Amino acid sequence: MKIGFIGLGLIGGSIARGLRKKHPEYYMIATAHSEQTVAMALEEGVIDEGCSQVDERFGSCDLIFLCAPVSYNISYLEQLKSLISDRCVITDVGSTKTEIHEAATRLGLEAHFIGGHPMAGSERSGFQYSTDHLIENAWYVLTPSSQSTREQLDLCLSVVRDLNALPLVLNYQEHDSIVAAISHLPHLIAAGLVNLIHDSDSPDQIMRQVAAGGFKDITRIASSSPVMWQQICMTNGENISRFLRAYIQSMETILRDLETGDSQKIYDLFESARDYRDSIPDQSRGPLKKEYSIYCDLVDEAGAIATIATILATHQISIKNIGIIHNREFEQGVLKIEFYEESAADEADRLLTRCQYNVYKR
Repeated sequence: MKIGFIGLGLIGGSIARGLRKKHPEYYMIATAHSEQTVAMALEEGVIDEGCSQVDERFGSCDLIFLCAPVSYNISYLEQLKSLISDRCVITDVGSTKTEIHEAATRLGLEAHFIGGHPMAGSERSGFQYSTDHLIENAWYVLTPSSQSTREQLDLCLSVVRDLNALPLVLNYQEHDSIVAAISHLPHLIAAGLVNLIHDSDSPDQIMRQVAAGGFKDITRIASSSPVMWQQICMTNGENISRFLRAYIQSMETILRDLETGDSQKIYDLFESARDYRDSIPDQSRGPLKKEYSIYCDLVDEAGAIATIATILATHQISIKNIGIIHNREFEQGVLKIEFYEESAADEADRLLTRCQYNVYKR
């Protein structure tokens, strides 16, 4: 199997690392925007051959991953059209699918293209942060074209399973509608809410000072890349607009219920939201990973935080972030400790509990 990568950032690099771990016999080539990235991938043995550009070496690939932004991926499709063999399958990793599927149709590449969207990521970007397990247990959507064969789809499915991801086959229109509702709209809402608080705050920024708990939880995704989300909105605007209009209508209904003092409807709002939210599996693997945190009661005395940090460091547990929670209206524990992996949070919970700390795990 010969696999090509065009773009080798967080997602492309993680796919390459995962396949290298599972199939060391695969021959993998790559080109990337940065020559340093290609050099790093070669040095670490993730790829076998680096290319400064898309050239005839990609013509002998069985499978090619397009891992650049959507607009760039379309231009790479144009370059690949005259290079690839009849057996080659081209896939991508973009968050929106309509634009690239339409480009594949326009270029006469439907018989070679199957869209892909690994629903995993991190707040960090770049090959240096890629891992061989980033996509494990994450949904990996595949969107075959009208001319995709069963054999081609089976090839992509086998690759997804090799990455220990969860394959889900959809048509590209359905995919873009779904992600508009569950991913793209929440990002717009989070950004809008953050900007509302920014614009409504007093000159001494009291709102910003006390913001924590629920506000930080529901706006965490507002820290995502502005460039990436600008492109997503521009390539899935119709679907996002449809759900945004529906959301605005629902907010207007809530506003009327508040203004008329309809307590039962306000209760029903929170009850139905709670029941549905609690039914959602705890598998957050979207553009930002799930936050793995514990909260700990802490006596206000010198060296208290250092003692906890030392306990964790002694057991080789890496801390991503640590800090005092000043607004604990919806939180238990005065000290919040955040970790990179769930296993680290579990181990920290066990260790600190054993050391007689009161620990609350979310």
